[in-house]
Amino acid sequence: MRIHSLLGLFLFASAAFPQHFEVSFAPTAHDGPITGRVFVAISKKDSPPLLHQIGSWTGQAPFFGVDVEQLAPGTPAAIDASVLGYPAKSLKDIPAGEYYVQALVNVYTRFARADGHTIWAHMDQWEGQHFNNSPGNLFSEVRRVRLDPGSNYIIKLEANQVIPPMQSPAATEWVKRVKIQSPMLSRFWGHPVYLGATVLLPKGYTEHPNERYPVIYSQGHFGLNAPLGFAPGNDFYKAWTADDFPRMIAVTWQHPTPYFDDSYAVNSANNGPYGDALLKELVPYLEEHFRMVREPWARLLTGGSTGGWESLALQLYHPDFFGGTWTFFPDPIDFRRYQLVNIYEDPNAFETPGYEFMVPERPMMRTAEGQMVQTMRQMNQLEEVLGSHGRSTQQFEAWEAVYGPAGEDGYPKPLWDKRTGKIDRAVANYMRDHGYDLAEYTKRNWEKMGPQLKGKLHLYCGDMDNFYLNLAVYLFEDYMKTTGAGATFDYGRPMKGHGWHPMNNAELVKMMAAQIAAMRPATRTPAPAVR
Repeated sequence: MRIHSLLGLFLFASAAFPQHFEVSFAPTAHDGPITGRVFVAISKKDSPPLLHQIGSWTGQAPFFGVDVEQLAPGTPAAIDASVLGYPAKSLKDIPAGEYYVQALVNVYTRFARADGHTIWAHMDQWEGQHFNNSPGNLFSEVRRVRLDPGSNYIIKLEANQVIPPMQSPAATEWVKRVKIQSPMLSRFWGHPVYLGATVLLPKGYTEHPNERYPVIYSQGHFGLNAPLGFAPGNDFYKAWTADDFPRMIAVTWQHPTPYFDDSYAVNSANNGPYGDALLKELVPYLEEHFRMVREPWARLLTGGSTGGWESLALQLYHPDFFGGTWTFFPDPIDFRRYQLVNIYEDPNAFETPGYEFMVPERPMMRTAEGQMVQTMRQMNQLEEVLGSHGRSTQQFEAWEAVYGPAGEDGYPKPLWDKRTGKIDRAVANYMRDHGYDLAEYTKRNWEKMGPQLKGKLHLYCGDMDNFYLNLAVYLFEDYMKTTGAGATFDYGRPMKGHGWHPMNNAELVKMMAAQIAAMRPATRTPAPAVR
């Protein structure tokens, strides 16, 4: 009887005082309630800064996250052993030892959208959807503590510091920056939404005030640096500023959404009319303010990865608006190879089909030598820890926000279950039927668009792309060979991974200038120093 009583007391104590963190925020840091997500980061080292050790695909510092709704200042949010983490799934999986710990609060904004849905998500603060570097988010001081899964502990952390505003780089004689409010996007989101651009001017731009120039639209992730890697003193700077270099303008766009650092430059159910806003608001603004040639032959595209998909999509969707694309290692352009997943036929995204026993885990990332770095299951665990309802601002959920439908709750409807990997065929079919599978879109519309694309498509992708993106490019090439469009493909064998380029940016600009010279109407004269 006494033994049972002691056991009961022990079990009561374990239940009453489990391992957990209590995270609150100070009223001096934020004076009202917060709806958002609270994180705790755990690491054996305090350098680099703890919050910058988490959130990446291959990050080794464990962290845990939980949603909060209208959390008041001083009121704690609990993160206990039931809360999912990454890469450790539970606090119970953290070995006993001394650790550095820190808390962060990701603050969400309420959006009453024009489609009738009201959602909460993080409003980008011009940092490119990096929650651990986003102005206005709160964080605590770093503490050194002992954690032990075999004992009970309560660790209290107060987020009493605020990430300061971003500082945009200053304009120079070569580089100018634009930021405008988009009426289209602001109406959709029920909140001010901004578009931006960084503009690289050619040599002699000021000295020739009556001259107009062709433009290169370089697509990619959010960033405020100059296009094409232009930086004082580097090789591209020396080429761009040389007397004999082609005179063109280069532009990068800034268009973060509440779901990612980039909208993919298309209209979508979840992100809203970004495609229309970019082409009907931002591009006309740029063409008016920076003396660009307003003709298709003078608008060229390039980009890699996310920017690769965008550059190809913009050329395919608007074949009579752009004069050619140099597309590098694009995100999946044929959804039969959504990385390694065939979203139309495979039952599960995490498991290789065709096996009954010893079912192989499906890789998500590899080295150029073929060593698996991360599985699909692990990547989706990371996304689930970073945010619920598709708010991780990571890759697979970014694609769901761009390509997929909105769910009944207003958030992106998942393509597959985040825990099991089971694919929702209705979502897959929506993505195809609404034109986001670029290969399928091209096949359906080739009779109409084909004549306008001859000689305009140039694709490059390493044969060992780290994310298996080359597989979809192979399928696209197979179809393009049947069209007579003169599309070019280069895979740079052997063992070329994600990010492979067959030429430097100066060589790329010269290739583009040669195409412009071939396409320019005879009545047009080239810009100064390009005659």
